[in-house]
Amino acid sequence: MSTVGVALAQLVAPAGDASANRLRSVAAAADLFERGADIVVLPEMCVPWYTADPAKLDTLAEPLDGPTVQAWRDAAAAHGGVVVGGFCERGGDGALYNTAVAVSADGVIGHYRKLHLFDREKLCFAPGDLGLPTFETQFGRLGICVCYDLRFVEVVRVLALSGAELICVPTAWVGGFDRRLDAGALIPHAQGAALQANLSQVFIACASQAGDSGDLRFLGSSILADPYGEVVAGPLARDRDESTLARLDLAEAARAQERGKRIRPRADRRTDVYGVTLGSQRL
Repeated sequence: MSTVGVALAQLVAPAGDASANRLRSVAAAADLFERGADIVVLPEMCVPWYTADPAKLDTLAEPLDGPTVQAWRDAAAAHGGVVVGGFCERGGDGALYNTAVAVSADGVIGHYRKLHLFDREKLCFAPGDLGLPTFETQFGRLGICVCYDLRFVEVVRVLALSGAELICVPTAWVGGFDRRLDAGALIPHAQGAALQANLSQVFIACASQAGDSGDLRFLGSSILADPYGEVVAGPLARDRDESTLARLDLAEAARAQERGKRIRPRADRRTDVYGVTLGSQRL
């Protein structure tokens, strides 16, 4: 069995200094690589910081080949790993996107723009236009989505059916739209991620922002769930930088598709009755 070190870098990314937040993200990734990580997941919009203020984002957005992606590429290359993280991208069309990338020594190997914009994000970002890509790495096949995307069950199902063994989810989890948050249990955001990992037989790694930033309070609670819905790392704290690392056998995602002699949740799908599509492809 070959295992992969998957790490979550939960960060407080204060408003006001994009350069400092970039350095913070690189330092967190480097530390986790030195601790044995192969794949490091950073939060949503950890650079510049999470905001939905169009005026601020207009001056802080970066192209895909800008300083943040280059810094993450350098960190990944120095350790032979993969960094997945979120930033504000200015597309070639001038539009702003809530973007997540996967980078290695080879450069950008996964490029995703958030499909489902949350609340005031609709006032500043263009909806994602790159679909739901999966991509091969030396460690296994990965997929990416971002935060609110997890509320749409088709996202995880499409990525899993497209071959993803591990779905990396940069997040900036906030409260205010679930009825309650039980301080003694997983927050609903993390519960949903673990449930979907089980239902779609895939690993899901969620790295969130934490603590207070301006008028926003992030929930932290980053988790890593396995294809049986078990939380194998986390939840992390709600109010501070924290990290965790787990060694995974990504082949377990395929084995989890058969739970017993006559229990095969992937094969038992009734595709003659229902289905999902990715573009024109029915899955």
